[in-house]
Amino acid sequence: MRFVVGISGASGVIYGIRALEVLKKLGVEIHLVMTAAAQDTIRLETGLGIREVKRLATRTHRIDDVASAIASGSFPTDGMVVIPCSMKTLSGIATGYSDNLLLRAADVTLKERRRLVLVVRETPLSLVHLENMVSVTRAGAVVLPAIPAFYHRPRTVDDLVDQIVGKALDLLGVENTLFKRWGSEHAP
Repeated sequence: MRFVVGISGASGVIYGIRALEVLKKLGVEIHLVMTAAAQDTIRLETGLGIREVKRLATRTHRIDDVASAIASGSFPTDGMVVIPCSMKTLSGIATGYSDNLLLRAADVTLKERRRLVLVVRETPLSLVHLENMVSVTRAGAVVLPAIPAFYHRPRTVDDLVDQIVGKALDLLGVENTLFKRWGSEHAP
């Protein structure tokens, strides 16, 4: 399996980092692209360095490298996740404004009819945000708000993160056991 993972500058970069950890452990080929704001947010929200995050990917692509392989539909992937997805990134995807590699890779994913999962992270939502979510959904993306469930009885922040990441991976078709599923023997 081969996926593109985009990390934007929204709060909640831990979702993207955890997705990278899980995909790497599963032996998935990961092509990572991060915005400059994502790198700032990683430094602010985690104890990790940017190099540590980059090491979780098979290959890291520069945000300004629009000649990168992931900028072309001729580079086959099994899909893409933007985790977390800021409202700025959502807006670019919704309007086809591909002025950086993350936006271009998402545009390619849509035009090639591949799976695109956007883990949006914002609250409250304005009408503009909601309309952009409708627009990308009509274009073929799946919008997954980073709103955790509680039926699996989370006890830690990691449990909450794993549930969202597990759901995102489900939507990409990646089997995982990150959280207890509804109807399982452990869930109510």
